[in-house]
Amino acid sequence: MENYEPVILESYEANRLTMAILAVMEDGQLHSSVYEAEKKMLVKMKPMEIVERSCRYFGSSYIGRKAGTKDLLGITHKPPIVVDAANSIYLFPTTSSSRPQCSWISHYYIRQYETASQDNTLVTFTDGTELTLPISVHSFENQMYRTAQLRTVISSRIEDGPRKMGAFMFQRDSSSQALQEQLIRELNRY
Repeated sequence: MENYEPVILESYEANRLTMAILAVMEDGQLHSSVYEAEKKMLVKMKPMEIVERSCRYFGSSYIGRKAGTKDLLGITHKPPIVVDAANSIYLFPTTSSSRPQCSWISHYYIRQYETASQDNTLVTFTDGTELTLPISVHSFENQMYRTAQLRTVISSRIEDGPRKMGAFMFQRDSSSQALQEQLIRELNRY
């Protein structure tokens, strides 16, 4: 991805291909450099505006997603968020979301990370893209861990739904068993 001109967009929503939303200064304005698998874009929105827009696109709000993380994990400082669980869009901030230089990283696409110079972290994404981010490796690792926790909790709750429904549908108390037997008899008549 080294020798190319990035696509320039006025607006953007995070999607299942989004790897990173980085804060960049362009012509004296704060914009976003967005990395998707095998693609880079310059978006004329601040990273936080993209995150807020993405949450709304998938039927929630950033404040709601942030509150959800607090309720599920008790995390209030630099919380990771689920933008959309169905598409595995989980993002974590590199610094406080109230700071303009806050960038957002997708947990799903991180292949590896290591210490870089001056308290930075070199991140390698699954497509081979390497980015040096202004976050210590310890803080980056902590954000990775917290996002993995969030993914695990949400995934287990999603998986519990069908299991609980199955248990409800096939209860074996006497009244439900009689109803099931009657339904089977009725169906067999046709």
